[in-house]
Amino acid sequence: MSNFATELETAAAEDPERIAVKLDDLEINYAALNGAAAAVAGFLRERGVEAGDRVGLLMPNVPYFPIIYFAALRLGAIVVPLNPLLRDREIEYHLSDSGSKILLGWNGFDESAEPGASAAGAEYISVAPGDFEGLLAGVTPVGEIEPREDGDGAVIIYTSGTTGTPKGATLTHSNIGRGAEVACDLVSAGPDTVAVATLPLFHVFGMNSVMNVAVHARGTLTLVPRFEPGNVLGIIERDHATVFAGVPTMYTSMLNHPDREKYDTSSLSLCVSGGSALPVEVLRGFDEAFDCKVLEGYGLSESTGMGSFNQPDRERKPGSIGVPIKDVEMRVVDEDGNQVADNEVGELQVKGPNVMKGYWKLPDATAAAITPEGWFATGDMAKKDDDGYYFIVDRKKEMIIRGGYNVYPREIEEVLYEHPAVNEAAVIGVPHPELGEEVVAVVSLKEGQTATAEEIKAYAKEQVAAYKYPRKVEIIDELPKGPTGKILKRSIDTTTLAV
Repeated sequence: MSNFATELETAAAEDPERIAVKLDDLEINYAALNGAAAAVAGFLRERGVEAGDRVGLLMPNVPYFPIIYFAALRLGAIVVPLNPLLRDREIEYHLSDSGSKILLGWNGFDESAEPGASAAGAEYISVAPGDFEGLLAGVTPVGEIEPREDGDGAVIIYTSGTTGTPKGATLTHSNIGRGAEVACDLVSAGPDTVAVATLPLFHVFGMNSVMNVAVHARGTLTLVPRFEPGNVLGIIERDHATVFAGVPTMYTSMLNHPDREKYDTSSLSLCVSGGSALPVEVLRGFDEAFDCKVLEGYGLSESTGMGSFNQPDRERKPGSIGVPIKDVEMRVVDEDGNQVADNEVGELQVKGPNVMKGYWKLPDATAAAITPEGWFATGDMAKKDDDGYYFIVDRKKEMIIRGGYNVYPREIEEVLYEHPAVNEAAVIGVPHPELGEEVVAVVSLKEGQTATAEEIKAYAKEQVAAYKYPRKVEIIDELPKGPTGKILKRSIDTTTLAV
């Protein structure tokens, strides 16, 4: 396995005129995409980027994302993709923790990206159509691809845990290369594949299972910067899309779109769902309405977004995350690490070429998450049935999944604790009919301090990305606690917290 940038170079050599990326009326063939990546690699090299350096990438789903992604890999640099919705303090943390030398950000997000990069000591390059091309004028493209070993880092995907401090899951060239190869086989992707990219490419699901798969298959990636069900249905019809990957909320909104039947979506051959459990009624309804099978899978950032899958040639069990993918092992263990019997609940562990190298510069956290034998502890509670299918039954961690985005309560609680009037805070997820879960907060105030729920909500909204802040805040006298003084979230009355 060599530098993953070789995939694009080879695709350009094999079929230079084939369309690689589309955005509305804009079409970029493989030769142009590879040439642009080589030019941007030259631009980055002029700014001192070398093999092993980290390059921040803050973009929506626009063609500059794959161009810059493959440009950085071409140099042997490590890509640090960031959610464009992050605020400056969050951007600063990600860039500082990764030691990123430079951040390339979409010009629409300069307000947060520029100060965040400045605070982290990283050079900031605002990417605006036309202006960015001007910056490349006179740059010498990088013709060669920097050799990389299988175990060399390619991407750092930030994910949080119960500590609330985001950790960088380091994915290697082997991780993303094998991941693209296996995912490609699972969906039988090839040169005729047209994949809809509405999942954010900065997320491991969109990056690996959509973008990298399309390049590996020599197919076409049609980009959707912002999900809107009618728009996506129109793109499927216009581009004769064959594959759609999304999170449950996307399937729900497409299924329930009032003008759904006006669109010709007959080109769709397969759909993939992940991020959280797809309601059985939505799965069956989508199957029937679109005459297209939806297959559910499971994966985490730490496992290159992959682990198990309901495979096309095997029985599909609604509510199941399927069976382990090629070369991957899964097991369910008790608190002592012993494997439990079938149909018993325990923590799900994953082992295989998809498992990350480790958490960036966190050897203790890596050792706690990955056993010496290579088993990664997912933090998800699961069970395996008699047929070898796995089912997620609960999350060991307190993560909230809101519309497919992961929200980690501790991170939001830390922000709430910074409010001068807040004494204690607990952030929890409550069921939501469209988003799956919604973020809510229960707080108590310091003695002598006053604040309204709306004031606290507005404060949080200013500090974190739009999908993270609590949509409802409830102020109570005291939060329930256990004998050690730990806040007991399970004892909080959620009947008044529905949003």
